[in-house]
Amino acid sequence: MAQIFLDQVDKAYGNDVKAVNNLSLEIADGEFMVLVGPSGCGKSTALRMIAGLEDITGGEISIGDRVVNDLAPKDRDIAMVFQNYALYPHMTVEQNLAFGLQLRGTSKAEIKKRVGDAAKMLGLEQYLKRKPAALSGGQRQRVAMGRAIVREPQAFLMDEPLSNLDAKLRVSMRASLNQLHERLGVTTVYVTHDQVEAMTLGDRVCVLREGILQQVDTPTNLFDNPVNLFVAGFIGSPAMNFVNAELVRDGAATRVTFAGYDLTVPAEVFQNKPGLDDYVGRPVILGVRPSDFEDAGHGGKDWPVISVNADVTEQLGSEINVIFAIDAPPVEHKDTADLAQDADEDDAAIPLADNKALWTARVNARSGVRPGQALELAVDTSRLHFFDPESGLAIGHPEAAVVESVDA
Repeated sequence: MAQIFLDQVDKAYGNDVKAVNNLSLEIADGEFMVLVGPSGCGKSTALRMIAGLEDITGGEISIGDRVVNDLAPKDRDIAMVFQNYALYPHMTVEQNLAFGLQLRGTSKAEIKKRVGDAAKMLGLEQYLKRKPAALSGGQRQRVAMGRAIVREPQAFLMDEPLSNLDAKLRVSMRASLNQLHERLGVTTVYVTHDQVEAMTLGDRVCVLREGILQQVDTPTNLFDNPVNLFVAGFIGSPAMNFVNAELVRDGAATRVTFAGYDLTVPAEVFQNKPGLDDYVGRPVILGVRPSDFEDAGHGGKDWPVISVNADVTEQLGSEINVIFAIDAPPVEHKDTADLAQDADEDDAAIPLADNKALWTARVNARSGVRPGQALELAVDTSRLHFFDPESGLAIGHPEAAVVESVDA
């Protein structure tokens, strides 16, 4: 096992296009670090630079106590797992697992032991004599992981290894990956475009955008304390709701007004967000997560209430997603435009007629709300998010100034 350290790493292509821009990242020994972001954000390029499959333009990469800038991939003591499995079709599972060790001159007894241990760990013992064509996608991916495990490297590098699997199998494979990491404790760098995958797998998650590090933190902190509009909208499913709003102070109480609604902002929010006081009387961008709503008739919570009309409902069994229009246009900002561009067509937020934006609330299934019904929604105002309308940075976030200086 080993620590991996990237110090101001750049990757530039022709015409000074930077795929990775001044990336500094410290991955602890034994940590599961996930690199996530939209297509073209530089996450796979960063992984390939750690592996030695891409030359770096500037900066320094260390694995363990060695600077590996000029080391060939085979000398970096890492094992890589790709999304396309990369198995040898003419070899059996056992031969695929053993092949890399044979090339390194490992003894037959050691090869047999390692292959047997990996097969047992991954539930592949009954498939050792089969060839890849006789395996399912999930079984092939387990063989690819087993081939990495038998190497006993300092680090695993995984490039979207689950993206070719169906949704149900991805869920079970995520659980298997978590169990493997708990058992092996090997430093792992994992690339994905799927933020749900990132949140469920990573000890920490690194969010990249246009080659620039936006935020690296635990999944919980990324969700609760995003550094800017981009991270706030990218992390979380369904995505955070945004609207242009204004903070108004009336005596001791401060309210946020938007789209005809008026919510009192608790004093604790101002305590937790230094500098928010300076925005009183000024425009802000308000963010509300779908999970911070509840049906007022079923929540049993002492939260302020807004009245909406349910345009669409998505029944999820234990929960219902309620999609409703607010009397305000979608927020226009580079961060939200980038999010919309990255979203799949089915997932993109589409404004309704009369330039009204769609919001989503996630409520308990006991609500029983149906399309076309009026609904009273309680809002957890202690968890409101506020962003600067020009910079898009989270107001009061300690890392916001750092991100602003890097982007500049």
